[in-house]
Amino acid sequence: MNIDASARTADELGPDVRIRKVAAPYEQIKRYVMERVANGTWKTGDAIPSETMLVKEFGVARMTVSRALRELTNDGVLKRVQGSGTFVAPRDYESTVLEIRNIADEIAARGHRHAAQVLTLDASGDEAALAALDLATGPVFHSRIVHFDEEEPIQYEDRYVNPALFPHYLEQDFKLETPNQYMVRLAPIQRAAFRIYARKPDVYIRGHLDMEIGEPCLMVERRTWVGDAVATSVQLWHPASRFHLAGTV
Repeated sequence: MNIDASARTADELGPDVRIRKVAAPYEQIKRYVMERVANGTWKTGDAIPSETMLVKEFGVARMTVSRALRELTNDGVLKRVQGSGTFVAPRDYESTVLEIRNIADEIAARGHRHAAQVLTLDASGDEAALAALDLATGPVFHSRIVHFDEEEPIQYEDRYVNPALFPHYLEQDFKLETPNQYMVRLAPIQRAAFRIYARKPDVYIRGHLDMEIGEPCLMVERRTWVGDAVATSVQLWHPASRFHLAGTV
């Protein structure tokens, strides 16, 4: 496979995975590896193709392949064993990265029951979502979910997801497992950026959160990364009267 033949590479990656923009050869190899780890093609402990095989498949210099594998090893995605090869690393590094708390776990910690109402689960070509995910073309995956503490709605989640990293996202039952749980199980978060706003919700969000007119929300806007790729962009809306932030440093 010639790494510069982007159309042919996209075909080989399958119908749900497309290379959106031309990247440096070592970055394309990193993406190739990350996609197979994220979608379960290569599981923890599996040996990946040798450097010689990757050089032949991508038609690049050995130093290009070495750089890609070295950076993935530094990121904790791969583990290189001298004399044996390169393997998908165990995910015991999850606890060292930024913790993104799962709302179902927060509710369970209070001794309450979590429930979810899935409002939207489909593909989207929204331009703002493409920009947030750093993708040139779509579609991307979109979900809107209301989370309940017992029978009280406490969070409206509006999420866009990178289909290259999570190709089976639309097939999941998010009444049984939250998007956060599903994505972290497949590909642990390695970086996150967020902003927090005080905003009044529109009538659609206000209705699903059972809020009074004029009541403000605490809105968390967050992006997360797996390797060099933006994994998800999400807005989390919480009624101010039913939510608070807490933590320790």
